[in-house]
Amino acid sequence: MTDPSGTDDVFALMTQAQELPYGEPRTILVEDALRRAEAAGDDVLAFRVRTRLTDAYLYGGEPAKALATFGRTLAEHDRDPARFDEDHLLLWQMKAGVSSLTLFPEIPLDRTYALLDDMERRYQAGGHSLQAVYRRRHKVAQHVGDAAADDWYLKWRAARRDELSDCEGCDPTGMVRHLTQVGRHEEAFEIAAPVLSSELSCNEQPQAVLTAMLPVYLHTGRAEQAADAHRRAYRVHRARLADLGEIAEHLEFCAVTGNEARGLEIVQRHLGWLDRAPSPHAEMRFAAAAALVMDRVAAAGHGGATVRRPAANDRAAADVPLPELREELAGRATELAKRFDGRNGTSRQGDQVRATLAAETVVDFVPLAAHHRRPAPAPAPEDAPQEDVASVDDLDELLEIADRRRTNRDVDDTLAAWRRFDAVAEKTEPTPLQKARRLDGRGVERALDGDEEGAIATWEEASRLFGELGDETRRHRVLGRTGALRAKLGDPRGLAEMTAAVDHFADHPTADGDAAGSLLRLATAHVDQDRPADALAALDRVDPEDAPDRAGELWFLRGQAHLLSGMTDDGVAALRRSVEAARASGGTEEAATPMLLLARVLARQEDGPHEDTVGLLDEVIAAQPAGSPLRVAAHSERGLALLAADRPADAVADLAEAVAGWTAEGMHEQAVHLRVDLAAGYLSTGRFLEAAEVAEEALPSLEGQDGGQRRCRLILAHAQRELGEEGAVEMFTALAQDAADHGDPAGAAHFLEETGEILTGLDKDVQAAERFAAAAEAHEKAGDPYGVVRTRRRAAMCLMWCGETEEAVPAMESARAALGSLPPENEPARVWETALVSYDQARLLARAGNLPEAASHASAAVDGFTALEETGPAEEAARLRDDIKAAMED
Repeated sequence: MTDPSGTDDVFALMTQAQELPYGEPRTILVEDALRRAEAAGDDVLAFRVRTRLTDAYLYGGEPAKALATFGRTLAEHDRDPARFDEDHLLLWQMKAGVSSLTLFPEIPLDRTYALLDDMERRYQAGGHSLQAVYRRRHKVAQHVGDAAADDWYLKWRAARRDELSDCEGCDPTGMVRHLTQVGRHEEAFEIAAPVLSSELSCNEQPQAVLTAMLPVYLHTGRAEQAADAHRRAYRVHRARLADLGEIAEHLEFCAVTGNEARGLEIVQRHLGWLDRAPSPHAEMRFAAAAALVMDRVAAAGHGGATVRRPAANDRAAADVPLPELREELAGRATELAKRFDGRNGTSRQGDQVRATLAAETVVDFVPLAAHHRRPAPAPAPEDAPQEDVASVDDLDELLEIADRRRTNRDVDDTLAAWRRFDAVAEKTEPTPLQKARRLDGRGVERALDGDEEGAIATWEEASRLFGELGDETRRHRVLGRTGALRAKLGDPRGLAEMTAAVDHFADHPTADGDAAGSLLRLATAHVDQDRPADALAALDRVDPEDAPDRAGELWFLRGQAHLLSGMTDDGVAALRRSVEAARASGGTEEAATPMLLLARVLARQEDGPHEDTVGLLDEVIAAQPAGSPLRVAAHSERGLALLAADRPADAVADLAEAVAGWTAEGMHEQAVHLRVDLAAGYLSTGRFLEAAEVAEEALPSLEGQDGGQRRCRLILAHAQRELGEEGAVEMFTALAQDAADHGDPAGAAHFLEETGEILTGLDKDVQAAERFAAAAEAHEKAGDPYGVVRTRRRAAMCLMWCGETEEAVPAMESARAALGSLPPENEPARVWETALVSYDQARLLARAGNLPEAASHASAAVDGFTALEETGPAEEAARLRDDIKAAMED
């Protein structure tokens, strides 16, 4: 005798399970439903639940358990076909049963062939095409390395498709895999082309066909399509334990396309899955591909890296050295292949593992996104004609050459002159002055090498020697340099030393512009220390005639000082003069730095970027070599300016270039924040996949940065929603919680409402009802009566859609009660919301069987919409009213 209350629980659990993706949570619900069905004594219900549990095990990554439940349901069906009558579903599941048997080396191959024969017999008895049977015979032959696979492929292609054939995506996927293995890549591309352009609703598509196409794209010169296929397919596979074998294919793709860093990220993410691999076959494939990736990482010079392996059973979590883990996984894959080959009596699986471990690069580098590309090396600068110092033996001449070249900022040539001086000095004893001058040069060398303290000590000694020689000009030059470096390091003595140099050259001016130079150096230190008034005071003392070639620098510092003082207009004017002066003396390349700062200021005006912004940045980019820091910064600024000017389509190229450039320079903080801007650009232009991937790259590095993290999550959530990914629910939920934690109930309500919209769009109405109800509570806290009415109404409708009519009726009444809180001064809004509630309440009551009250509410909805002259809604409500009245008459 069955227990009705127990079966009600079963149906409720199955309804909940159907709203979850395949995986452990869904499987647990179905297992619970099965236990309750068995406890209720309902054998037929238990049988039906068990067939669904087979699917849950298959798609949830537990094929061994699926074999057990499938075997039992098939036996029950054979015992009493009329009672246990899921004929079509069982015939469909036989296909997966055959495939699953091959994945476990401990299961004799005879069992697979026996099931194949049984499958063929049942298909023939039911009058079905043998197309699906031929497909499975081909798959088994392919697994063991039987040459008959080619014949089965031809029979499979020739046979008639019917309702038991694999879907329109899965069937071509298998064909692509066959053609790829025999090297017929163009033919594989032609077969897949119609599938790739169609909408596929199968649980395994389109990610399966995209994964199968990876080698096809690579071997047919379609690298961009390969990158897109990898990104799109892996996003689906990465959440599914059942797809561990397919993830291995993405690891191999990364390894053979120069994307070993991305491959290592994937290894790290899924390494723990090996401890609960869906099958030994999937374990073997992943272990081999992971070992290949680690080979590539080591070959790229990162063999000293470690990989974090999570804890499992009695094994503690640990950072495993890459070479050690590589050997372990390669050995694991090889040993599993031996077991399969021992079972199969062939070398097929071992051959495949060895081929994976020895796979060679197919394409040197396939960029997975614009900002993932390998930056082009900066072109070597053209050498200006210089004196050949190799034949110079006069020490004074060499020092003069070095000074000239240093003044012109020709670092390499300056160093060459000093090296020649050192070589000559080994044979000719330098004079005390020559020694002091060379010591000054050594200080410069140490400063260039980053040895600031060493540079200061060397300059102090040079200053002492110049003082002993009575050369006050050179002593104060060195003193000014020493002071500038001390100031940079935060040593208060620096300003005093620079001031002493300024005072000396004011009293003892030189023809070399030392007075102006010392003041510019002092002003620079004041700007760096955020002392704009002192900087301006120093600049006011500069005689432009003392160093006319440094006018650009003078106005640049003045512009910076004005900006620090909050005098933006004066700062912009000074920077414009700096640009003009720098252009006049050194061309666009010399003007690049003030142009960049001027553009940055103009881009951040309250009313949006100034019209000159992009033009200035165009000049900077054109004048700088690829990969140079100034050019990367200009790409950053131009991208941000275009984004602010609502030109996201134009902005993304610059932002991608900037992210790549900063990453190459090791400037990861700049790259992270620009990634968020790039993701925003992609989102605004409808490139949702790129937006999601870039946001995911940035998010881990924004931990603790509330504003940036929140913005990045919001971009990611919207991108995931547009992609139809369930991850959007989790992301919007996190945003709702964050808003609630920060005392923002309106924000929490908005994000909860977003999750409700997504869930109902995915036909997950039980969960959607919960989110809408939570949103209503948040709207109430925020004092938004319209939001309360709207979300209570939506919650009631979701309860109706999932069959919970008894709960839906009072939920809708709560929405009607909330209408009383709407502001009376906004009559059109009140009438609109009331009409919507009346319309939906009519639908709900009609479904509940209360037709008279439903008709009354439908009529009220017609009146409300008509009063607002909303013709379309009024006509829809009238149709509902008429349908209800017709039902009453019947």
